[in-house]
Amino acid sequence: MESEVQKQVGDKLMYIVMSTLALSAMSVLMFNLVLPQIREQFSITNAQVSWVTSAYTLIYGIGTVIYGKLADRFKLKNLITFGLLLFAFGSVIGLAAQAYWMVLAGRCIQAIGAASIPASAMLIPLRYFSPERRGTAMGTAFMGLAIGSALGPVLSAFTLSFMNWRWLFCFPFFLLLTLPFYRRYLGNDRETSVKMDWIGGGLLGATVTLLLLSITNGTGWFAIGGIITLLLFIARIRSFSAPFVTPVLFRNRSYTLGVAITFLISGIGFSIHFLSPLLLTQVNQLSAGWIGFSLVPGAVASAFLGRKGGRIADTKGNSYLFFIASGLLISCFALLSTFIGISATFISLILILGNVGLTFVMISMSNTIAMTLPNEQSGVGMGLLSMMNFIGGAMATGVYGKLVDIGPVHQWNPFNLYGTGAIYSNIFLVLTIVLVLIVWIYQFYFRRNP
Repeated sequence: MESEVQKQVGDKLMYIVMSTLALSAMSVLMFNLVLPQIREQFSITNAQVSWVTSAYTLIYGIGTVIYGKLADRFKLKNLITFGLLLFAFGSVIGLAAQAYWMVLAGRCIQAIGAASIPASAMLIPLRYFSPERRGTAMGTAFMGLAIGSALGPVLSAFTLSFMNWRWLFCFPFFLLLTLPFYRRYLGNDRETSVKMDWIGGGLLGATVTLLLLSITNGTGWFAIGGIITLLLFIARIRSFSAPFVTPVLFRNRSYTLGVAITFLISGIGFSIHFLSPLLLTQVNQLSAGWIGFSLVPGAVASAFLGRKGGRIADTKGNSYLFFIASGLLISCFALLSTFIGISATFISLILILGNVGLTFVMISMSNTIAMTLPNEQSGVGMGLLSMMNFIGGAMATGVYGKLVDIGPVHQWNPFNLYGTGAIYSNIFLVLTIVLVLIVWIYQFYFRRNP
């Protein structure tokens, strides 16, 4: 009877997590469409306005690790309460903004609070679900991300057609509706008195920030600074008695390899979100509105099939789901490389394969990595995984942006039927090859651990 009650509580929690992730994802994506309006209103440069999204992404990614570490010390219900209240407070500042610094401050405070959401979404399946049901739980969580990705641009465009862009700051207030449920269903985890290594956390954050800036700005000094802080971080965790990240975690070869594979796949998968709008604009000559509609089917398919993917992981194993996901991704990129220039309708259908494949592979890898972690390392371990996902996407954005700006190039794919968009065809061809190599590495190391 007790296990049945625990199962019901876990199921309710995951639906709450799904709703929270959906609203959080919407808040992230909505502001991508209003950067030109913010730039014009405050008479700032493109570089300055880009920090509305760049600063949010940086803080969001680093914050997931910090919340994961704090979850090993404090009650999860208190952390999520703090995070959601801070998210709402940042929204108030942004809503009342009369100067650009207030907009940026509001987004930064939002990110500090919102970082508690992916950290909790990773930990709740570990703490409230048995291993044989964990895949379904993670599938439910990724459904929320897919729903938010689908609705974010649509609701943003709808809101902007009637109201000022500041009203986009209002959507996070709906997150407060989930707080009573978190307070009710999250258990009273035992708090510990473990020290928090803020210096180590700061060095990790500085490393991530500097390395990302080196990619996005193409500045060698940032890269040098990032390497220096990385060396200091390594020295810190090896010498401090209670380090921010215990070195034992990195000696876990299965965990380290799993995070590395997830990092690469996140960067590859982000091409779906970053390059698809660009190719539909430059190659298919679509307007912003039609581009949004073209991307919705893939996100909707991911939302409907996410839980199904989780069930496959639970019944057939994580490796089984990984190979299905890899097949979908490889098919998507191979078709895009070959049929660049085909009508936008077919591009939209091809992107369904990529979106579903990306959702499935993240469920599989999250579940696989979770199984490699002991309980005392689950918080910071899954937090690092979340951070590496964001870093992979952020770095990939900088790389893809530079590649697209190269200009006319020679066509590498001999099967390209249309001969247009050569740079996009080449990128997707390379990503297809890299994915095949990743599948080989995964099969070699993880096939005995389904």
